[in-house]
Amino acid sequence: MTDQATRLRQMVGSESAAAASPVTPAQAEAWAHVRVVAITSGKGGVGKTNLAVNLAIALQKRGHRVLVIDADLGMANVDILLGAASRKHLLDLLRPEVTLDDVIVRTPHDIQYISGGSGIEKALEYDHAEKLLLQQKLADCATRADLILVDTGAGLGRNVMDFILAADEVLLVTTPEPTSLTDAYAVMKAYSIYAAQKNLRLIINRVYEAKESREVAQKLQRAAEKFLHMPVDCLGYVFEDTAVTKAVRKQTPLLKAEPTAAAARCIDALAQSLITGGEMNVKRGWKGFLQQIFKFST
Repeated sequence: MTDQATRLRQMVGSESAAAASPVTPAQAEAWAHVRVVAITSGKGGVGKTNLAVNLAIALQKRGHRVLVIDADLGMANVDILLGAASRKHLLDLLRPEVTLDDVIVRTPHDIQYISGGSGIEKALEYDHAEKLLLQQKLADCATRADLILVDTGAGLGRNVMDFILAADEVLLVTTPEPTSLTDAYAVMKAYSIYAAQKNLRLIINRVYEAKESREVAQKLQRAAEKFLHMPVDCLGYVFEDTAVTKAVRKQTPLLKAEPTAAAARCIDALAQSLITGGEMNVKRGWKGFLQQIFKFST
């Protein structure tokens, strides 16, 4: 019976990286100034996509040109959270007549995104020439954004690992729940095995206080240091907040629907920390305290 590392190697594979790149020198120069951040999780339902969308808005507010690529293959939800619709999806770029402009959706929230759509898992079945065509067209993303957020699927599927390993940095979203922590550690383990340059940070979602976030992060950090020999930083945390559910139901990003909500202030602070490298420090405040204790709705 093969061990986990062997199975992961089989998933990620060793596809030739020596193939000639279809990227032009001008595109390569543009890419040098683009920051690609993969946002991932060990399991579904931890708020990863919601965080990606709102983080994009917070970064755009700071003057960045942000593009969100919905790579949650087969489970694309960015459209829903933005209250938008896309007529063409990522894999439509394999059709010769479809350009990057055809698949990029511009939203009223001043961010742009590419939808994964349904059936995208078939991407792994395409031949080498088709993959090169997809790479060629996506290379032009560098002229449209200086920050690209890739919302991956959850878990350790091959396409998820491909996106994680290709990104400049990885934000791993987890909650304090034991199952979420176990699955987050599995992602950390896979990343420690395959990533050439390791740059992974944690985001602890749905915490009740900052102290809880620190305790959760320390558990994962100690495990990573002891068993994986990999340093893992924590970017920050997001408070449990009923305003998040309300915003999702309205199909409006939280930072637009409830910009002063506790969770919204946390995500805004995360964006600041992502840019400056500083440590976030957000408090619930008295209103947030009362809402949490008595489950008030606003």
